[in-house]
Amino acid sequence: MAEISHPEIDPHVVPEPRWPAWIAVLAVGGLYAALPQSLVVGPRWGLAALIAFLLAPLILTYKRGNCRVNRVLGHLLSLVVTGFMIVSLILLVKALPTHAESPMQLLRSAVALWATNVIVFAGWYWRLDGGGPHGRDLEPGHETDAFLFPQMALSAEQRKAMNIADWSPTFVDYLFLAFNTSTALSPTDTPVISRWAKILVMVQATISLLVIVLLAARAVNIIR
Repeated sequence: MAEISHPEIDPHVVPEPRWPAWIAVLAVGGLYAALPQSLVVGPRWGLAALIAFLLAPLILTYKRGNCRVNRVLGHLLSLVVTGFMIVSLILLVKALPTHAESPMQLLRSAVALWATNVIVFAGWYWRLDGGGPHGRDLEPGHETDAFLFPQMALSAEQRKAMNIADWSPTFVDYLFLAFNTSTALSPTDTPVISRWAKILVMVQATISLLVIVLLAARAVNIIR
């Protein structure tokens, strides 16, 4: 494997692995392909192909240490998957009164869009909090920015005793945050500090609630 070049990062610091985020965004392409044709724009594999097209230079620029271009590509990729998700949600809302989908198709579509919502917003939190993954690599021991993770509320002595003195959140932490937001409609154990993060959390919770309401409405119609 080629050596990753990031000379501006302290050589004693291990950069956060990016592969969990890459796998997650590929999963979005798979979830989109699982939607019925009535809820997608173009071919079902279109988003997966577009993700792969953007992911290739994203990985390459990361390996070469071109952080500025990598950040732009990352935001572009997040915008693309967000746009496709929103379009599918709109199509789902329009399809509900027409009963175009069977109950099983509706359930599968709702689950796919709910999971997509979790992954998409986890990606946004991961890319924006603390200057993104590269910004957090530059400053080990993440300080409060957009989210107050439980580890950050510990004193320096407590963090040192727990061997997490230089702890910084990784993609999995943001995925857990996004999962809690979609299930409990709130970030639960992680207070939201910044205004932009509060807006994103509200949007994510609203989308999750919308999917749940659509499922409930269709269930009531089926019972009747």
